[in-house]
Parts: sequence; C-alpha cells; structure tokens
Amino acid sequence: MFYSFVIRRAVESDAAHVFSILQQAFQEYGRTIGQTHLDALRETIDDIRRAIAEKTVLIAIIDNEVVGTLRLEIRNSTAYLSRFAVCGNRRGVGIGEALMNTADKYLISQGVREVTLHTASRHTALMRFYYCQGFFVEAIETDRGYHRARLKKELA
Repeated sequence: MFYSFVIRRAVESDAAHVFSILQQAFQEYGRTIGQTHLDALRETIDDIRRAIAEKTVLIAIIDNEVVGTLRLEIRNSTAYLSRFAVCGNRRGVGIGEALMNTADKYLISQGVREVTLHTASRHTALMRFYYCQGFFVEAIETDRGYHRARLKKELA
C-alpha cells in the first residue's frame, strides 16, 4: 500500500496528538522490555507543549492524522534524539525512516555533527531499525533498571 505523508515541526496545538502517540508507543515498549516506569509515560500534555516550545519536535501526518513523532535537543554540535514513536498500525511503511531522514537533514543544517539516543538493548526490532539508520552502540547503561544501549550516529 502507498502512503503519502507530510513531516513538519510540531506546534502547540499538536501536543495532545503527540501525547497520544507517545502513550501508545511507550506502553508497548514497556511491555516489550518488561518495564512499566518509563519517563515518557509520565509526561503530560503540558510537558509536551514545553518540549514543542523549547526543543525541536517533528511529526509525521497522514490524512490530517499525526502518526509519528520524534524530539531533538541540540547542544552545540551534538544532538539528543528522544521520544521517537510511530503509531502501531502505521509501522512498516517508511514513516520512521522518513522522520529520521528529516531529522538528519535538519541537524546537519544546524551544524550538528553527531546525534545520540537511548533504547532498550534487548528490543531487537528497534536496535535493528537504528542500525539501519546508521547508528552504532557506544555503550550499554543500566541506570534505569534495564540494559539501555546508548547509540550514536555521526552526521556528514
């Protein structure tokens, strides 16, 4: 099936839609890795509004429906990517890859040379996805009570 979608920067009125996607995706993520106490699940719509105002939040839209999101925080020539999520029924059609490609282009335009993220090292599907996007494991951390891979990608 062919989908046409738009990726753009989120605005305040998108916060509730972003909240809904994050809740769905991170509940599933938590079940997959056996963790229920995830920071993403404690975020409120107001927290997301603040993130939209203070950071770069990208969203993917199909037929006026927000179906994917990610968050970027830039510090000098590095960036941290978080809150990456695609609606479960929209996965596998290139939305996540398009969000990542758009993020890369944006970060390069901002002079960012590398981007870092964390994910559960035992979440095979996500690890595979991030490897395919050019990330590599920089370290394994256990500060959150489970094995999290700190992944890095060097940008051109």
